[in-house]
Amino acid sequence: MENVVFLVTFYSILNLRLSSSSSSASQRCFCQVTGSLDDCTCDVETIDAFNNEHLFPKLQKLLESDYFRFYKVNLNRPCPFWTSGSQCGLRDCAVKPCTLNEVPEGIKTHIHNKYTAEADDHLQDCERTLQLGAVDGSLSEKTKRAVLEWGEHDDEAERFCVADDEESPDSQYVDLLLNPERFTGYKGPEAWQIWNSIYEENCFKPYTVKRPLNPLASDSGNEGKTFYSWLEGQCVEKRAFYRLVSGLHASINTHLSARYLIDDNWFQRKWGHNISEFQQRFDAGLTNGEGPKRLRNLYFLYLIELRALAKVLPFFQRPYFQLYTGQPAQDKQHKSLLLELLQVAKSFPLHFDEMSLFTGDKEEAARLKEDFRSTFRNISRIMDCVGCFKCRLWGKLQTQGLGTALKILFSERQIEDLPKSGDLPSFQLSRQEIVSLFNAIGRISTSIRELENFRNLLADVW
Repeated sequence: MENVVFLVTFYSILNLRLSSSSSSASQRCFCQVTGSLDDCTCDVETIDAFNNEHLFPKLQKLLESDYFRFYKVNLNRPCPFWTSGSQCGLRDCAVKPCTLNEVPEGIKTHIHNKYTAEADDHLQDCERTLQLGAVDGSLSEKTKRAVLEWGEHDDEAERFCVADDEESPDSQYVDLLLNPERFTGYKGPEAWQIWNSIYEENCFKPYTVKRPLNPLASDSGNEGKTFYSWLEGQCVEKRAFYRLVSGLHASINTHLSARYLIDDNWFQRKWGHNISEFQQRFDAGLTNGEGPKRLRNLYFLYLIELRALAKVLPFFQRPYFQLYTGQPAQDKQHKSLLLELLQVAKSFPLHFDEMSLFTGDKEEAARLKEDFRSTFRNISRIMDCVGCFKCRLWGKLQTQGLGTALKILFSERQIEDLPKSGDLPSFQLSRQEIVSLFNAIGRISTSIRELENFRNLLADVW
């Protein structure tokens, strides 16, 4: 009888310890990833429920469509900042571009790569007019001016990122579904150099302030306290900029942990969740408390990109806008799905208030906004220094997507003044910007969904 009591007691204690260890493993990553977010009126729980139940399923369905799966990119641009003589030789770093036969005809047609249906008609009419040396009386003066100045309208000055030249012979279409973002094995000093350049030189931070866990700097143990003391003393715009970069970094690390090569043999290559990899990146105990802060920044990034989707709805609601691939029935269906998705985004109850940014003295606000824009453009150029081609592909796409979201947020007046029909609008998005915008929010949305998966997996860890 005493032996029975001993065994019952032993297993009770063991189960209690295992339960405690399981709870502890989950709490070390997520105990601080809860409640209200800084500089926002929103909380983590509201985002989780909204994304996982409403936005994520619709967004994934949309991104599987032809219009959004083919992205034109130049992966051969040289690094503009330092000599990068090495390229990743790992097979998982490679990107397989499309053959011309694999890309829908409507996407390959140049005129539809950039312009909406009515704008295309105006442009073609204007080109014919110029060729004939005559004036087409059916076009308004405003439309003629807009068409002739189209290149200036799509000017680099409007953008928060440096976009690839789609007409370059080095630009190729890539099927994003066949080249998914996942762990490639690309790591070490070269990968650290990329993020170090972003954080140390492009986040408004003085060199004397060292960010926590910088792998390329000596660790005195006081970096975290000094860094956050500096950050909290900055204006809301500079805090937001850092949190966007940190959130993007956290999102990418979440993808790499969720799609990790966990089995590689002669018979199969299996990708799945790597719990230890996730913990190394986000466990509070293993990151000196940094991991949970990074995850909270991921939620902040989600709010920014979600707000952009809500704000850009009028642009896509115009009756003459098309998601043109040359397949009329599918194009119409996918536009309906797109508008449904944007209405869902608009219905979110606790949107980020972008009006809190760049307020106060107009001249100072304008200077700060331009610094914000030029600094983020610089980050987009750093993506051409990434040695792993697949990492470069997804880095370029996600920085362009975030840059497009910022362009939308700070173009409110132009979007409000969009014409219902007729004249060309003063606000425009290229197909490249549209594809990057939705795939970028798709990556962030997937990260939020994967955090729920990791919560459950860590809760089951013994």
